[in-house]
Amino acid sequence: MFFWGGTKHTVVNMSGPEIHFDPKEHQHLRYNPLRDSWVLVSAHRMKRPWAGQVEKPPEEHIPRYDPHNPLCPGNTRANLEVNPDYKDTFVFENDFPALQPNAPDPGPDQHPLFQSKAARGVCKVMCFHPWSDVTLPLMKKEEVVKVIDKWAELAEQLGATYPWVQIFENKGAMMGCSNPHPHCQVWASNFLPNEPALSDRCQRAFYEKHKEPLLLQYAKQETEKKERLVVMNADWLAVVPYWATWPYQLLLLPRRHVLRISDLTTEERGSLADIMKQLLTKYDNLFESSFPYSMGWHGAPTGPHLKEDNSHWQLHAHYYPPLLRSATVRKFMVGYEMLAQEQRDLTPEQAAEKLRNLPNEHYKSRQEQGEDSFLAPLHL
Repeated sequence: MFFWGGTKHTVVNMSGPEIHFDPKEHQHLRYNPLRDSWVLVSAHRMKRPWAGQVEKPPEEHIPRYDPHNPLCPGNTRANLEVNPDYKDTFVFENDFPALQPNAPDPGPDQHPLFQSKAARGVCKVMCFHPWSDVTLPLMKKEEVVKVIDKWAELAEQLGATYPWVQIFENKGAMMGCSNPHPHCQVWASNFLPNEPALSDRCQRAFYEKHKEPLLLQYAKQETEKKERLVVMNADWLAVVPYWATWPYQLLLLPRRHVLRISDLTTEERGSLADIMKQLLTKYDNLFESSFPYSMGWHGAPTGPHLKEDNSHWQLHAHYYPPLLRSATVRKFMVGYEMLAQEQRDLTPEQAAEKLRNLPNEHYKSRQEQGEDSFLAPLHL
């Protein structure tokens, strides 16, 4: 039985004397209020030797322009369309969309165990920059602001029709990215997908009970505690959430109540660019490699939901990176995670401290200046 209080907790051992709980040594469960689920934390598993899968190191020498890369300016894509000679962001219809606007309806359901519904929407690809050898942390602040502005524009434009607009970036081959050129995707659907639907239910229940948005209260708590805080500025904070599943997972939150990315002020977009560059630089510095992740924005539903009261919602972004021990050893979500529940191998506090203490200067800048690596003393 667990008695939750301060940093140290007491576990009552019914067959022997009391032992003092240490989250770095003793497995325990943590509640995820956004998903109404529990995560098993087993930090002591980091001590086990590793003789499993080792990934290939990420490619560090990507050409600035590749005449065969379909995302580069001026190149021809699979549908034979030629990209413009773009100078900042570039958006186009996905050549292989998972959602199309005019898909037929499957028809009436015949049995409760064999249900289907119509799925319609649009899928867009958005290039961040004309150069293939840059990523968001290596871009200038004003270039990142243009990315944020385009995100907001697409969310508002597509959200006028569709109830959900999912902005997401898969970075790195380890996360299924098929092209190294800096880009993301935007999918708009005529349905509310599983994850945002669950988050909507959980945030609504918390708001009805506590009369305050769940993530707004959470941001205040983390600002005071600081033990899971990674970076923060006047408008934003990034934390390894208390309920994190992935080793170096981050939750990016505004410090005021914001429903959607299109609601951000000019100043908030500038400070968002600042904090994104900081947290992504720390990601890259962790193992001195281009850090892979999947990230995405969650905000209040749109389309027919625009006229509803969505006060329970708070805009936020999730970052889910797979790396655990090095640039080539990842966390696998298999076995127990697939068949029982989510499990992580180091505490969120350990992960946050490690990220927080990393320099804000990108490791590539140090290499260009001929300075020593800061990687070695930071390994677990």
